[in-house]
Amino acid sequence: MEQGSKKITGAEILTRCLHEEKVEFVFGYPGGAVLHIYDAIFHQDKFKHILVRHEQAALHAADAYARSTGKVGVALVTSGPGATNAVTGIATAYMDSIPMVIISGQVPTYAIGEDAFQECDTVGITRPCVKHNFLVKDVKDIAATMKKAFYVAASGRPGPVLVDIPKDITAHLCQFDYPESVNLRSYSPVTKGHLGQIKKALKLLAEAKRPMVYSGGGVVLGEASAHLIKLIQSLNIPITSTLMGLGGFPASDQKFLGMLGMHGTYEANMAMQECDVLLAVGARFDDRVIGNTAHFLSNPRTIIHIDIDPSSISKRVKIDVPIVGDVKSVLADMNELIASEKPAQNTSALAAWFKQIEAWRSKKCLSFTQSTEFIKPQYVIQKLHEVTKGEAFVTSDVGQHQMWAAQYYKFNEPRRWINSGGLGTMGVGLPYAMGVQFAHPNAQVACVTGEGSIQMNIQELSTCAQYHLPIKVIMLNNRYLGMVRQWQEFFYENRYSESYMDSLPDFVKLAEAYGHVGMQITKPGDVEGALKEAFDMKSRFVFLDFITDQKENVFPMIPGGKGLSEMILANDIGAEDL
Repeated sequence: MEQGSKKITGAEILTRCLHEEKVEFVFGYPGGAVLHIYDAIFHQDKFKHILVRHEQAALHAADAYARSTGKVGVALVTSGPGATNAVTGIATAYMDSIPMVIISGQVPTYAIGEDAFQECDTVGITRPCVKHNFLVKDVKDIAATMKKAFYVAASGRPGPVLVDIPKDITAHLCQFDYPESVNLRSYSPVTKGHLGQIKKALKLLAEAKRPMVYSGGGVVLGEASAHLIKLIQSLNIPITSTLMGLGGFPASDQKFLGMLGMHGTYEANMAMQECDVLLAVGARFDDRVIGNTAHFLSNPRTIIHIDIDPSSISKRVKIDVPIVGDVKSVLADMNELIASEKPAQNTSALAAWFKQIEAWRSKKCLSFTQSTEFIKPQYVIQKLHEVTKGEAFVTSDVGQHQMWAAQYYKFNEPRRWINSGGLGTMGVGLPYAMGVQFAHPNAQVACVTGEGSIQMNIQELSTCAQYHLPIKVIMLNNRYLGMVRQWQEFFYENRYSESYMDSLPDFVKLAEAYGHVGMQITKPGDVEGALKEAFDMKSRFVFLDFITDQKENVFPMIPGGKGLSEMILANDIGAEDL
């Protein structure tokens, strides 16, 4: 704790708070209401400010910094349009439970409510998509409010917290006194799971004939990967993962059935539907994961659910054994019980269960044939995995390319897969890559995107040039809003309403205009060589424009309203049956 008897400005107090929280980077964009803060930033050297080109990108970059490190991401925006531009980034982080503190400027206190220049009700606007927010009305409250903000953002189920500070408050004088601890009477998240429930869960898993583990983003956010791996290896049971949970369990392990859900593997979805005991860890039974709820519940099974957030339990699906607690702590307790009690399992039933899973797996639902004429997008991702040896941080925008990246880049470690799951925000890929690259300056960072998504925050090519970020953009360019086109093909009789991009820029020249390296790849035989060449340029930003097969669709696919076992596979093709 740093204190002093000398009075300093609210802006200086704010920077001191960030020092106390050991903040490394603040992603932001200046404006009138935050100029006192920017002046205080100019006079300090404890953290670095990263100037983005749009407030939305500041939020996404801070979000990715948090996703890839586990630390709290910090963004700074001005009042009015600065704050409203940030809302999409805030909502994206909120949906995926990402710890962030957003500092927004506000018009002076005496002007609040008078429709002043660049005024908006930031607290009111963001209330539905933050974990909590504050309006600071007195300079004496800045330090305590910031302490609360960081605590709330990072504890329990993480999430974004916004602190709105009027301009005059940042100019007022006060002594700096940073609290050592936080005590919020109305906020006390449970971390330790109930031992009786844990024992009950373990007994059910041991006795199960067809056990299944369904892991989600909570495993990654809760730093519980090692404990999950130990549990799976001890009990020798199959596991699947949500889009957000990829990397929480090694994809190379035979017990991993791949991602489940709308574009999940056949074996994962069938095992999820046919299991008799299901352990859900840090997941929330999302509509894109279990499909039609009634269909999912048509097969009787016993469901165990571990989650830090009690409101997520029995929200969409009735749970038989709820365990509220930190997933890392609960899994550690489970592993201790396994080690001490060595529960007997039904090994013959387990063997039969794995035999059935292998039969489902034999369908090879992700297989495809690489054309000699057109580049298949799946092939690009496979080669990306090979060239980077599966060790890259991969960020993704939203669409077909996102699903192909999730299906074909096999993540063996947590926090390597950075994408927008809950909100499905197009435009996150490039600013996500920026946040990851700042957090891991020596790492390989690949941004998988499409020609539609990349243009939503294309201005950040300028930020990448300013800070010399050696990101590699892997653009799967099919000249369509691909996922929109796929749905229009299947469900709208090929009426491609406004999904065709017929006025695309020359992305190579565009990249070069910002001082980057640009490449266009049109032949399948050039894919691997281009990727190797790009990643060999370790200090350069490289934009790779892969011209891919326009007609390629993402399979498997569960149509809206259908159940987990009602998948459409690539070989089924009959769209008229959907």
